[in-house]
Amino acid sequence: MADVRDILELERPVTPELTKEAKIVAKRPEGMHREVFALLYNDNKDAPPLLPTDTVSGYKKTKARLGMKKVRRWEWAPFVNPARTDGAVFHHWKRASDEQKEYPFAKFNKQLDIPTYTLNEYNAHLKTTKWTKQQTDHLFDLAKRFDVRFIIMCDRWERANYGIKSVEDLKERYYEVVGILNKVRNNGMEKKIYVFDAEHERRRKEQLKKLFDRTPKQVEEEQQLLNELKKIEARKKERERKTQDLQKLISQADQQQTEHHQKEQQQHQTQNQHQTTTQKKQDKKLNKKKIQQQPRTSKVDSVVSAVESAGIKFTDLRGTGVSLRSQKMKLPANVGQKKAKALEQALQEFKVDPNPPPIEEICVAFNELRSDMVLLCELRTALATCDFELHSLKHQYEVLCPGKTLNIPASLVNPAAEDSTGDGEGSAAMDCGMAV
Repeated sequence: MADVRDILELERPVTPELTKEAKIVAKRPEGMHREVFALLYNDNKDAPPLLPTDTVSGYKKTKARLGMKKVRRWEWAPFVNPARTDGAVFHHWKRASDEQKEYPFAKFNKQLDIPTYTLNEYNAHLKTTKWTKQQTDHLFDLAKRFDVRFIIMCDRWERANYGIKSVEDLKERYYEVVGILNKVRNNGMEKKIYVFDAEHERRRKEQLKKLFDRTPKQVEEEQQLLNELKKIEARKKERERKTQDLQKLISQADQQQTEHHQKEQQQHQTQNQHQTTTQKKQDKKLNKKKIQQQPRTSKVDSVVSAVESAGIKFTDLRGTGVSLRSQKMKLPANVGQKKAKALEQALQEFKVDPNPPPIEEICVAFNELRSDMVLLCELRTALATCDFELHSLKHQYEVLCPGKTLNIPASLVNPAAEDSTGDGEGSAAMDCGMAV
């Protein structure tokens, strides 16, 4: 129609402009939770209903499913509770098709096994000066009635007939009797018998009562003491931290000082090495002349000191606790491997058992024998060294004084050295091992 009006040049009716209405959004009051506000207003901005209704249209409505089957029959049936001993009969609704079963809640009726005792057992094992038989019987009767609930038992205790007893007294007597009966009837085969400490329980309750009866002033004073304790611990930790920092600074300063001292020593050593090298170059020409005048270094002193310190010092195991006697025959750690091998070869040469029975006398004698063997080998080595020194001195004398000979006294000559070629290989090996 708009095109026809344009062709015929007819006026077009004025069409109202479409305007979008402003959407009014309800603002949630301040302080109201979002969930509560959502319950008050819905999308249609309707006022909340005064009564609950179910007229809200949903995408699906539940329909009642009515079938053609017959309704199951129910009946008012009697039942008995097995937990009761009075034979009371009760009624409840149940399906007629269901079988008669035991009352399901009877399984929650748990009965404690309270032990009983005879007159002979009481007279033989349970007699005490604090409790009579009537009081003990009344105690176990209450334990059976109230399932060992000691607070209720103390409340139902007949004070007029049996005197005043506290909860701790009842617990102590009950567990004492139960423990004695278990021990007697099981012939001591019970794994663990519970023992109730009544004095500890009384002290605990007394301390709890004192704690409960504190005044506000005492509570405030205790809190102040705790705050002071926290401050003291904080100051102590701060002091320890400062001490550690100071110790670190001192150690760093010492380390820097030692490094500086080491550098100075290294520089001094390099200077000394340089001086010694130059001195060696200068004195190199004079060494040949001074060799004849300088006395020859001798090994006799070192050999004598080695002989004086020869032998094996075995460790004393006194005061070290329980130990085997054979540990006394063990070689000390300062004995070298070569010396131990040479000692083993010497034992084989003299046909001595290397592992004798560790009797006290044998241990002492065996240790002394091995120490003497080491001393013997050191003496042989010292003798060979002295003989070598004598021959070297004789040769040096002949070089310095041509045409003259040095006569060595027969008492200083080692006859065994001349016959060493005929000795056994075992002793030679032992001497070499000890010398090394």
